[in-house]
Amino acid sequence: MSKPVYKRVLLKLSGEALAGEKGFGIDTDTLERIAKEVKEVGDMGVEIAVVVGAGNFWRGRSGKGMDRATADYMGMTATVINALALQDALENLGAICRVQTAIEMRQIAEPYIRRKAIRHLEKQRIVIFAAGTGNPYFTTDTTAALRAAEIEAEVILLAKNVDAVYDKDPNTDADAVKFDTLSYLEILNLELKVMDTTATSLCMDNSIPIKVFGLEAPNSIKRVILGEKIGTYIY
Repeated sequence: MSKPVYKRVLLKLSGEALAGEKGFGIDTDTLERIAKEVKEVGDMGVEIAVVVGAGNFWRGRSGKGMDRATADYMGMTATVINALALQDALENLGAICRVQTAIEMRQIAEPYIRRKAIRHLEKQRIVIFAAGTGNPYFTTDTTAALRAAEIEAEVILLAKNVDAVYDKDPNTDADAVKFDTLSYLEILNLELKVMDTTATSLCMDNSIPIKVFGLEAPNSIKRVILGEKIGTYIY
């Protein structure tokens, strides 16, 4: 069996990934499949942290006419729902898991404490970061970049609903060109919608590589961990 090429990683999951084909809410079959893949990676000795989005329930920009900060706080609380669901799925499989929230909710999760999160990882516990950065006007992409820098992750695994980064939407443009590698500056200059500009800049400033890949392919997380050349590598 091949050995993992990474020791500590941060996996960014969109809320839509948990919805599966339903497009809204949480699809239990999809959730279980993702949990199995995450646990398998953890069982390989890889320290894995997860940031979850909330697009399957709510996006801050969905609140038309609503105060932006209020809409963003609603999105942050929605990420907690997804984090708890993923934690439950992982624990049902026998994994040891902790949820840490940027907004304190002591009855249901630990508050985010950097040193405690790192200690959990060192003890081979899976850590799920919820409630974004705890501040409005920041996306969960930025949360992923920030937490990756804080825990000194070797790479951000950006699981998408497409298998790589393209110059156009491959679902609507048949002539879309796939990128195997990209630089941070190319992402910014070409305005490719991989991560928002704040997140991309944060990764560039801290030299955190990003691996973009499709989540729907079987064992995709494990294949990336083992160094298989799939998706797009951003450095």
